[in-house]
Amino acid sequence: MPEGAVAMTAMQKAVVGNMNATLGVPVYRVSYGIKTTAFDALYAKLKPKGVTVSSLLAKAVGLTLTKHPIINASYADNAIVYRGDVNVAMAVSLPNGGLITPVLAAADTTDIYSLSRSWKDLVKRAVQGKLKPAEYSTGTFFVSNMGMFGVSQFDSILPAGAGGILAIGASEPTVVVPSPGTFAVEKKMTVTITCDHRHIYGSHAAEFLRDLAHLIENDVESLLY
Repeated sequence: MPEGAVAMTAMQKAVVGNMNATLGVPVYRVSYGIKTTAFDALYAKLKPKGVTVSSLLAKAVGLTLTKHPIINASYADNAIVYRGDVNVAMAVSLPNGGLITPVLAAADTTDIYSLSRSWKDLVKRAVQGKLKPAEYSTGTFFVSNMGMFGVSQFDSILPAGAGGILAIGASEPTVVVPSPGTFAVEKKMTVTITCDHRHIYGSHAAEFLRDLAHLIENDVESLLY
């Protein structure tokens, strides 16, 4: 077990620098509960074919971003920089400390099987320290998923230069009221978006989360294409 002062790795120092760079950005957070019944069923069907949860989430986020270009944009010198590409960067913890955000490029238009193959390759090479700069520095929107750890809900710090980051918690059994006088148990996950308030307003974030929830709850088959 480590004891006393231990020098940080280059990766850990880079994370510190990136986090400090965001301190001057005015941010706010919005949370939303999403039913995952259909999503879970699709994943169960596709898992044997090599499809990952991360790729499904990236695809869902990517498709929703195409309807909300302001969420995929960033602020720069009193201007809004809109991106033509939808590149979803997903946080990955590294075994020797620090984290990195491998990028699933064109997450909106790449089919789910290709996305899954890319994600597995990116994670493998991220752990090995073999990612190229373009593979971790070109994200237009960020996702941090800690659902696999059983975390119910959390907030993410906005990465430097990003417009938004989505924190995804675990899918958990929740009591819902489908109609007056009745109740049922459905699995729901809580997602929380952190936004740069200089160009993304509360209504923008709420509409993005609403549409993401609609896709995951009612149009999950669109993730296949």
